Amino acid sequence: MENKRETLSSRLGFILLSAGCAIGLGNVWRFPFITGKNGGAGFVLIYLIFLVLLGLPVMAMEFAIGRGSKQNIALSLKTLERKGSKWHLYGPLAVIGNYVLLMFYTTIAGWIFYYFISAAKGEFNNITAEGVNTFFSALVANPTKQITWMVAVVVISMSVVAIGLKNGVEKITKYIMLALLFIMLLLTIHSLTLPGTAEGLKFYLIPNFKSMKEIGFSTILYEALGQAFFTLSVGIGAMSIFGSYIDDERSLGGESARIIALDTFVAITAGLIIFPACFSYGVSVGQGPSLLFITLPNIFSKMTGGRIWASLFFLFMSFAALSTIIAVCENIISYWIDVKHYSRTKACVVNTILLIVLSLPCILGFNVLSSIQPFGEGSNILDLEDFIVSNLLLPFGSLLFILFCTRSSGWGFENALKEINKGKGLKISNLLRFYLSYIIPIIVLFIMIKGIWDKLF
Repeated sequence: MENKRETLSSRLGFILLSAGCAIGLGNVWRFPFITGKNGGAGFVLIYLIFLVLLGLPVMAMEFAIGRGSKQNIALSLKTLERKGSKWHLYGPLAVIGNYVLLMFYTTIAGWIFYYFISAAKGEFNNITAEGVNTFFSALVANPTKQITWMVAVVVISMSVVAIGLKNGVEKITKYIMLALLFIMLLLTIHSLTLPGTAEGLKFYLIPNFKSMKEIGFSTILYEALGQAFFTLSVGIGAMSIFGSYIDDERSLGGESARIIALDTFVAITAGLIIFPACFSYGVSVGQGPSLLFITLPNIFSKMTGGRIWASLFFLFMSFAALSTIIAVCENIISYWIDVKHYSRTKACVVNTILLIVLSLPCILGFNVLSSIQPFGEGSNILDLEDFIVSNLLLPFGSLLFILFCTRSSGWGFENALKEINKGKGLKISNLLRFYLSYIIPIIVLFIMIKGIWDKLF
């Protein structure tokens, strides 16, 4: 029995959903600490250039694969490929990529939910730096607490998807995204009124070529390239699914530009919240991953009204994480509906149980299974899962999508460009054929090889 394919009810829904998928912890957690580590404004400028040069065409191609096939990623390559070719073999691997992403993303989202509740209860009031450190260590050492919050995240996300595409995923993500943008605005205004924020803004908005030279231009270029690439969630079909739900009214280059602009606005605004606060309270901006769970609660504990601002910040983070998880869950469920012919409800029930079980290794990697250290001393199962998605599947999938769209053995450049340029809006020129066919694949291959090399050696 074939299921009638659902569609999105509005263009705004498509833009907010796609942006919600792209806007996640990469923007509001990774972007500020990578920017801090790489000297601030100069890094931001290079990052923005790479977003346009690399992110926009790759995103447009992934959307085109979805819209051209009207299928989820497991079937879309098979639908569009030349007869007898093997491009479709990546389809199931892309679906696995969505699962691996959620295997650790649900755990981190659970931590953020827990932090939001803790902040609202005033648990960070007047806490010392050591106290915050102990708070986080106690959380990751406690599997029961982590599992409880991970289960809450999975159940909430899957419940939204179970309601349906229009009334659940589209409608609720719209509210989540609008709430996220409103809370960001409040937090930014507050951050800009803190004493001593001028230094933070100077670091963030005015390039310092001397510090860039000290860090090394090649390091900054690679980090900016990597961040521009990873922030958009391209490569595992999480974007193409929303392309499959929309009509031909608008060009995909124009829609990609709008989604990237919204994604970038959130990342830049996250920096406006975090950097003035760090400078105001004399905290190092290059703190790394601990910035979110250890550094920021410490800053909020010293602020006037810190309880309110900490609660709002972690609520905003919860929304950012949730928007990505709902989008990726929708991609998984569409696979079960289209390929396995399950009803939406049945697919959601099965996958709720499946995701809870699959998320356990990440949680246990911090306690019961902490002896498993895949990358040596101090690494854990989360690092391995993140490596599989970020360094292997996202770049490999993106490379495959680019080659599929530009090679005659795949979909072919003319077909892909025709699909991208259908409708009103920004068109991608045929003159970019060499750049899209050869330069971008080399850049993506470089990101992939360097990422693997750095992690393993």
